[in-house]
Amino acid sequence: MSGEQVPAGPDVRTRRALLAGAGAVGAAAVLAACGGEDDGGAAPSPGPQITNTGDAGGGDREGAQSLARTTDIPVGGGAVFAAQGVVITQPTAGEFKGFDPVCTHQGCPVSNVDGGTINCTCHGSKFSIEDGSVKAGPATTPLPAKDIKVDGDQIALA
Repeated sequence: MSGEQVPAGPDVRTRRALLAGAGAVGAAAVLAACGGEDDGGAAPSPGPQITNTGDAGGGDREGAQSLARTTDIPVGGGAVFAAQGVVITQPTAGEFKGFDPVCTHQGCPVSNVDGGTINCTCHGSKFSIEDGSVKAGPATTPLPAKDIKVDGDQIALA
């Protein structure tokens, strides 16, 4: 520079304040999303949108009403029923298991069942479709089991 003074009028200060504020908000969002397990009680990010593949009829799902047909749950796979609070898997033909749909790492909802694992795309944790155990971190605690019942070709919460 040739020693010229940059004007410091109101327009310059306004742009600086705007850019500084936008940078601070962006940095805060990145830091919050990448926080460790001890985040001081900060709420987890909501994670990916989960499509409910269960019965769209609504109502009370505790107990008697069916969540899915046995044919809806692929062998070696499963389905996430976030609204009803369960992941249903079929590790082997005719064997159905239920698990909590909330990742034990930072509370994000699990997003899908693929490749023999229940997957959380927030931070990459993977859980076994057989017993909910951790197959890949950062989670260190298994998904809790949920009681389900199979009656004929219908699967419901127990």
